[in-house]
Amino acid sequence: MDSPSLRELQQPLLAGVGCVSPIQKPGEPQMGPPFRETAFAESLGGWHFLPSPLPSVSAGLGELGTPDLEDPQRQEQQHFPSLDDKPQFPGASAEFIDKLEFIQPNVISGIPVYRVMDRQGQIINPSEDPHLPQEKVLKLYRSMTLLNTMDRILYESQRQGRISFYMTNYGEEGTHVGSAAALDNTDLVFGQYREAGVLMYRDYPLELFMAQCYGNVSDLGKGRQMPVHYGCRERHFVTISSPLATQIPQAVGAAYAAKRANANRVVICYFGEGAASEGDAHAGFNFAATLECPIIFFCRNNGYAISTPTSEQYRGDGIAARGPGYGILSIRVDGNDVFAVYNATKEARRRAVAENQPFLIEAMTYRIGHHSTSDDSSAYRSVDEVNYWDKQDHPISRLRHYLQSRGWWDDEQEKAWRKQSRKKVMEAFEQAERKPKPSPSLLFSDVYQEMPTQLRKQQEALARHLQTYGEHYPLDHFE
Repeated sequence: MDSPSLRELQQPLLAGVGCVSPIQKPGEPQMGPPFRETAFAESLGGWHFLPSPLPSVSAGLGELGTPDLEDPQRQEQQHFPSLDDKPQFPGASAEFIDKLEFIQPNVISGIPVYRVMDRQGQIINPSEDPHLPQEKVLKLYRSMTLLNTMDRILYESQRQGRISFYMTNYGEEGTHVGSAAALDNTDLVFGQYREAGVLMYRDYPLELFMAQCYGNVSDLGKGRQMPVHYGCRERHFVTISSPLATQIPQAVGAAYAAKRANANRVVICYFGEGAASEGDAHAGFNFAATLECPIIFFCRNNGYAISTPTSEQYRGDGIAARGPGYGILSIRVDGNDVFAVYNATKEARRRAVAENQPFLIEAMTYRIGHHSTSDDSSAYRSVDEVNYWDKQDHPISRLRHYLQSRGWWDDEQEKAWRKQSRKKVMEAFEQAERKPKPSPSLLFSDVYQEMPTQLRKQQEALARHLQTYGEHYPLDHFE
């Protein structure tokens, strides 16, 4: 295949950011403004994490925010006769200027989007190919497609009244499966509510996915959580909580504990761009930076916070642009390119553990499905918009093209796998539906190590109530 030209890869069609694809020919200067402090991922070639702190760039100054020494007037104004004339403020690293200027919000004009594959599954720059073995790439693909199949079945089951609620992962499979593959299996995961692919890649049984959504006796959470709020100690996946962004400062605390214990592992915290607007996100970012915690902040920027588009969520250049302000190394990647996600997460993990510092990854993607079964996205976006992303830039299609181009997958294998995966999901679905709910008496357990008197009295009162009025409740559905 011929090498792509500089513009062969069209400008990214990503909502909420101004960016370019980082395509750079050998010998060309580094894209974007020069940085005073750069942090290149040397093992991965031409892509890099956005440095921290940002250079001081403002209108009317030189390219690096320093005075133009060719201008005699500027030379006279910028002399520093002694060290005392330089700023000594403890809160920032800066120089004095004698002209009133506000720093522009677009200090960096469009953070580039790092990617490895084009939309046809072709590797753009061979040096960026992670060269994953065939079995690992097939596991990526099977995890993504199995998740997609499970989503379709559970979404329809909610529409039929079999479960109370569901949230699909359509279009975002590459973000969590690609990142999960780059982690160590003991790395601690704090999810939001659209990261089932992490558990899928870690071989979380389909039976437990179903048990959680049905809230039956096999559910590890004992039926106390609404559907899709998974959690598993053995897979190092912290139970999901509904309130937005609460997991961010919690994850930072876990990362700080890992650092203190010299645990040699990283914490990864997933969230959407909507959650990044919460105050907990600010607190988490700042604590992680100041305490130098080994954590990866992984933002899925899918274009919408439920019904609010990114154009109404923020005015800056997405979420990655916020990282340098906190002193966090940041990068923006194509979330529909599973290899780009893998490379960025793997390098961030390596450095987070080795250097004890946080990283921010903004994965640009698109939420093809409704926000949840309680949402009708046709009220705020067009069908044509959704169809474009589903047909033209789907992470599963891109990876399938890659597999087929290497002779690792064909139409017959695809057909057989689709049939097999649906059968596996349906078997787990039917098994979960037959199992009873946990006993109502468990409602009072796991709150205190030893049940206090007042809670025991409430438990006894419930038992008396059910004994008297049990015919009014579907007790035959409970253990």
